[in-house]
Amino acid sequence: MDRGIDIVHGDDGEQAARWNGTAGHAWVESRAVLDELFRPFEDLLVEAAVAERASRVLDVGCGTGSTTLAVARRLGARGRCVGVDLSEPMITVARTRAGQEGGQGAQDGREGGNEGTRASFLLADAQDHPFEPGTFDLVVSRFGVMFFNDSVEAFTNLRRAVRDDGGLRFITWRGPADNPFMTTAERAAAPFMPNLPARRPDGPGQFAFADPDRVRRVLEESGWTGVDIRPLDVDCTLPESALVPYFTRLGPLGLVLREADERIRAGLVETVRAAFDPYVRGAEVRFTAACWTVGARA
Repeated sequence: MDRGIDIVHGDDGEQAARWNGTAGHAWVESRAVLDELFRPFEDLLVEAAVAERASRVLDVGCGTGSTTLAVARRLGARGRCVGVDLSEPMITVARTRAGQEGGQGAQDGREGGNEGTRASFLLADAQDHPFEPGTFDLVVSRFGVMFFNDSVEAFTNLRRAVRDDGGLRFITWRGPADNPFMTTAERAAAPFMPNLPARRPDGPGQFAFADPDRVRRVLEESGWTGVDIRPLDVDCTLPESALVPYFTRLGPLGLVLREADERIRAGLVETVRAAFDPYVRGAEVRFTAACWTVGARA
């Protein structure tokens, strides 16, 4: 779901409600900043598609479509990339972006969209959507595969969607201890907001794939082979002016802050902003994203 910095627990119905509600709209509002923040990961997946010599690519959890469009742009006339996400607000934005680039987003449930379309978008849950078997050469995802209610079912479904010997390449987060920036807001707010949702390492969410042994087990049980998991550390930046909108819209704090009393909210925002001071360098916020890059074969 191209999320990277949010938290989701519960069943598929709860996830669909969240990503079609507050969380989905927050990501749409923050799209420009997040696209730039995660550009290095997008570039890695584009290069993976080129190295794979793929002509048909599926982008899982595509969000507002940045990676899907980048892959399609790089493949050119020889290929296409289909983005799939269960968030209607984000898919709507993705389709608009595709139209602005001269394509037309798929809106009828077919993976390919209209003939000649290089980038198209599918509003669906990749965990159980009936993709046409063997349609794709490669499945990619930028922080979009940690939110499945049943990961084995999801990756089994994606395995069926890929041709024999097709590829899988996704990027996911390592653990919270390796990514202190990502938990700064909730740690600073916790003494004042005991209702902050707790992260469960065994549930869907940002750090669901922090354990590489679990990732390997999920993929092998789903029928993937040649699983390759490598650490990836990327220096990320965002404008200092975007920092407050970032932590007040996204993540565990963003989920509950909207309901807070205005007086409490103002004081809390000030406290949390100060907690980010170690990451601020003038007009920029800088941190290291500690991730896994994962590859496998169908």
